[in-house]
Amino acid sequence: MKINLNKDVEQTLITSIRRYLSENMDNEIGDLQASLFLQYCLKEIGPYVYNSAVADAQRHLQARVADLDSECYMPETGYWTKKSSKLSRK
Repeated sequence: MKINLNKDVEQTLITSIRRYLSENMDNEIGDLQASLFLQYCLKEIGPYVYNSAVADAQRHLQARVADLDSECYMPETGYWTKKSSKLSRK
């Protein structure tokens, strides 16, 4: 599965990469080099991040589904239980 970014996000990340390298590694690079590095990161590192996010979402959803009984339980035949308690009060 290819990770696609829209042009605005891609340009923001290219600018961020250039700034990071300039400020932290005293290395000035152009947009083309930053774009190539970004593409490398998306292909090489992106799937690990994506898969980790999917696994986190699965764990969260599984926990919510496991808790479904306690969250959404509705007692059966509640009508007669309420009627019986009203009759016994008389």
